[in-house]
Amino acid sequence: MKKFAVCALIIGLVAVMAVPSFAWDAAKQKALGQDKNKMTWYILDYGKDANGVPFAVSRKYYTNATMKNDTIELLMSKFGLSPEKAGSLYFTEYGYEYTPDGKQFAQTYVRHYDMLGNEIHGTVYDDSSESAKKDWIALSAVAGSTPAKAAQYAVGKVAATEQKAAPAKKATTTKKSSSTVPAKRVVRAKKSS
Repeated sequence: MKKFAVCALIIGLVAVMAVPSFAWDAAKQKALGQDKNKMTWYILDYGKDANGVPFAVSRKYYTNATMKNDTIELLMSKFGLSPEKAGSLYFTEYGYEYTPDGKQFAQTYVRHYDMLGNEIHGTVYDDSSESAKKDWIALSAVAGSTPAKAAQYAVGKVAATEQKAAPAKKATTTKKSSSTVPAKRVVRAKKSS
């Protein structure tokens, strides 16, 4: 029984490490926090592709049960996924492409994954298909959104500001403030004379 458990564990670890959805450069990952729907977002990758086109990849974790259920329903009704397959939804990745000036973007793909990083369903957008054609949108129309935040990284605007020298830190003392550490009250017995 022990050998079976060890083999299963090793096979599982190999499968997880081989999944490309987990193979992002940790130095490029940026946590964006939660959006207005309480969904947690990350930028996973950004920069310019081999043709010099700015791009970014973001990931959304379903930390809102209502939004997750709505997406599961959509996967079942629009794409015909079984309740079991759609119900395994854990996160969604989005690919974005930007104009060189960073003023417009188009979504290049949407891929839904389960907890192990197995793709449940995906759609790739390109100009070779009428049904899945790229739609270009002005970033000014979606200010504050994930594609707009990722654009700053993709076109190199954020990288330049992050390289500025950090302000000097103020000297700190080792004395603890009474507001952070409560003082103990010491009661001493009175000496009799």
